[in-house]
Amino acid sequence: MSDFKRSKANNNTEELIEKIVFINRVAKVVKGGRRFSFSAIVVVGDGNGKVGYGLGKANQVPEAIRKGVERARKDMALVSLTDVSIPHQVIGHYGAGRVFLRPASAGTGLIAGGPVRAVLEAAGVSNILTKCLGSHNPHNMVKATIDGLKQLRSAQKIAELRGKNVEEITA
Repeated sequence: MSDFKRSKANNNTEELIEKIVFINRVAKVVKGGRRFSFSAIVVVGDGNGKVGYGLGKANQVPEAIRKGVERARKDMALVSLTDVSIPHQVIGHYGAGRVFLRPASAGTGLIAGGPVRAVLEAAGVSNILTKCLGSHNPHNMVKATIDGLKQLRSAQKIAELRGKNVEEITA
């Protein structure tokens, strides 16, 4: 169900990675029968530490995807990454869904499934170990993954917050 596409941003010259995580068909029962509409979860990232997600709803699939991409571009967040992975392990939460993110050494690859993989690919993470805990709902998995990525702090940022040197913290 995951789709991969690169596109140019409207106002920037940077390329963005768009990934369709999930498309859902919903039905509204009316007097004449059922009226179908669609919702799409889309993840957008620059592959270099910026990632966002959006939910688009419309009567047609392409319109739902377009709305999701538009929303995802507005809600992009900067993520702290190292050269090959993430700075430290973290657990992201959203609703009943939890995602465990653990840094991995170079050459490990992206060990993740479904919605978590889409978010991490869009963010530009190439070596990581993940585990989905609790709910496996795509909405919760995407939001929990982004929550976990937002919790990440680099060693420089932690040292700055504590008023110390990086050497004092990493020792």
